[in-house]
Parts: sequence; C-alpha cells; structure tokens
Amino acid sequence: MSQYFEQDNNLKDEKKLLNIKFQNKNYKFYTNNGLFSKEHFDYGSRLLLTNIIAKKIEGNVLDLGCGYGVIGIILAKTYPHLKIDMIDITDIAIKTTKENAILNESYNVNIFKSNIYSNITNKYNYIITNPPIRAGKEVIRKFLINAKDHLTDNGQLWFVMRKNHGVKSIIKELSAYYNISVVEKSKGFYIVCAYLK
Repeated sequence: MSQYFEQDNNLKDEKKLLNIKFQNKNYKFYTNNGLFSKEHFDYGSRLLLTNIIAKKIEGNVLDLGCGYGVIGIILAKTYPHLKIDMIDITDIAIKTTKENAILNESYNVNIFKSNIYSNITNKYNYIITNPPIRAGKEVIRKFLINAKDHLTDNGQLWFVMRKNHGVKSIIKELSAYYNISVVEKSKGFYIVCAYLK
C-alpha cells in the first residue's frame, strides 16, 4: 500500500468532496486516494492553522507538504494579501490542491511539485508544515532542520507534531539551530514555532 508521501501512479481515482467548517466559514475541498487525512480536516492541522491565523501574519508563506491544500488555501482566504507557495511531492496532491484553489477562489497561491525543498528558490517569512510522520525521522529532519536555509532573517518555522511521535526529541535537536516556542498543547498535539538563532 502506498503512503501519502510517495508518488504512486497506480492509485485509483476516488475523488470526493469534503465540507469543512473553520472559524465560522464554510469551505469545500476535494480529496482523493493517496492524500493525508482524506476523510476529514485533521485535528493537528486545524490546531496549527488556528494558531497561525491568530498571529495576523505578513509576507510570504511556504505550505510545505500541502496535501490537498487545506492549510494554505484557508490561510489564503483569510489573508488575501499573503503570497503563498504550496508544495508536495506527489502528482495527486498537486492536482487536487490546484482544483481546490479554484474551488475556493484562492488567487494568491502558487502550487508546484517539490521533493521537500528541491525546487525552492525563495526565502519565506513563514514555513508551515504538518510533517509526514510515516515517512520516517530522516525525512522529518529534512523538513524541519533544512527550513533554516529557506527562511528570511526574521522568518519562522511553524509545525505540529504529536507527543507520542517524538516531538520532545525533535525540539531538542532543533534547538541547536532555532529558538523554540511551544505555542500550544492540545490532545497530545504540540504546536511549535521555531525562530532562527
């Protein structure tokens, strides 16, 4: 069985429409096989987005590992002045995110394929991610540690991770590169903001 972080050209196309309510607004998102949390808006992603929106952010944003685009697109609709790049490694994620940007009339997003940072040339004020835990620790380390090379001087990395997925050990490792703030803990999920040292 393929994972949501792997390219699989043999996936059966089973597109479905999710109705998502977030902060008293209604959104529609297509999902499909091969995408993370295709049946519902994942609690960790929801918590991450809630905390980021509360900060009234400015500048440009990278939605790293965008899946079907729920974080980046809701952020784009909330803050139309933001410039948001949305990337993923799989064709199905990119195709579905592009469909969802049109569906939700999100015009300030740029969606393209990238293996983590392989096609990234910009620097960002914010890099936001719900990293693919099942991809393994080395992939997670590349998501989080290598973000430092793609942040502006005052940039911030925001991510969500569960306590039982090793968030405390990854925070300890990241502290060599970043100043770390645990913004919220809820139901075993940690929302973490990392600033460049």
